[in-house]
Amino acid sequence: MGSNLYIPTSDFKYSKDSEVIILAVPTPLDNLRQPDLTLLIAATRLIAVNYESSALIINESTSYPGTLRNVIKPIFDENSRIKFEFASAPERVDPGNTNWKIENTPRVIAGLDSNSTNKAVKFYSTFCKEIFTASSPEVAEASKIFENTFRQINIALVNEFAQIADTLGFSAHESILAASTKPFGFMPFFPSIGVGGHCIPIDPSYLSFITKQKGSQAKFIDLANQVNLNMPRYVANKIEKNLGGSLNGKHIQIAGVAYKVGVQDLRESPALKFMSELKKLGARVSWHDPVVKEYLGETSVDLDPLVDLGIIITPHPQIDFSIWLKKQTKVLDLSPSDQKYGWPKFL
Repeated sequence: MGSNLYIPTSDFKYSKDSEVIILAVPTPLDNLRQPDLTLLIAATRLIAVNYESSALIINESTSYPGTLRNVIKPIFDENSRIKFEFASAPERVDPGNTNWKIENTPRVIAGLDSNSTNKAVKFYSTFCKEIFTASSPEVAEASKIFENTFRQINIALVNEFAQIADTLGFSAHESILAASTKPFGFMPFFPSIGVGGHCIPIDPSYLSFITKQKGSQAKFIDLANQVNLNMPRYVANKIEKNLGGSLNGKHIQIAGVAYKVGVQDLRESPALKFMSELKKLGARVSWHDPVVKEYLGETSVDLDPLVDLGIIITPHPQIDFSIWLKKQTKVLDLSPSDQKYGWPKFL
């Protein structure tokens, strides 16, 4: 901190001489599950209005192809007389991943012209080991969205496969493990109650949105969204059937409500909708999550071996499942992985 090379601040006086400005704000969905660029537009306008010297503007915020060229640059053109340069370098962060960090994760970069591209590459090369230079910002923007669209669609595929397996009377999980023995041409995904976080459930909708804006369709994306969003209700109904046709008055406890193991992030967590669906069916729902601890006035409670049903959703390493195992609590494992915790996978 004494070098003054890193100064966290909300005061523009500390950044007035910066040569590089990075836009890195959330780009969520609104209540209609449409792209919400409110924060990105606000941050862009704030810089355009207040900044008094030329700089390279880099957008790391995830958005649809064309955002840098058609949303960000026009705001600067309208609000500033200063000549800025522009580049896109979508963030690639995997919360909780100790192997892949900013330094060793390849960075995709493209500017609106060769000069801005070169400046962005030079900047990121100071802390990223590998750079991929794309031919245009649209290619860079699309690469980030397609990474997560790939995962969204494959997760939806295995979630639909789980429903098919249930209808035909075999284990989807075991079948996926069997398919995984193929040493080429296959990548395992596992069924779950849906997808969470700020990327997989959101980014594909940005691609679908801009596609529709151009008069076309993104059928696979829209279907994948529908399948994954419907999984909490489907699984809740399946559990009701598993418990004899009624959840009324049953005490069900959820183990792990964060969207991912090892993080406390609840954004788009399917566990929240899943708990809501269980409550609609009459269940009394409590939850245990040593990472989240509190949500909307509710707090994490200790694992209870006397519940009518325990459900594993996000198995943080801190959760001691031996409490349920020792008392032979009825438990359903809904975690989307091949790791076992003492019970067979429910999907």
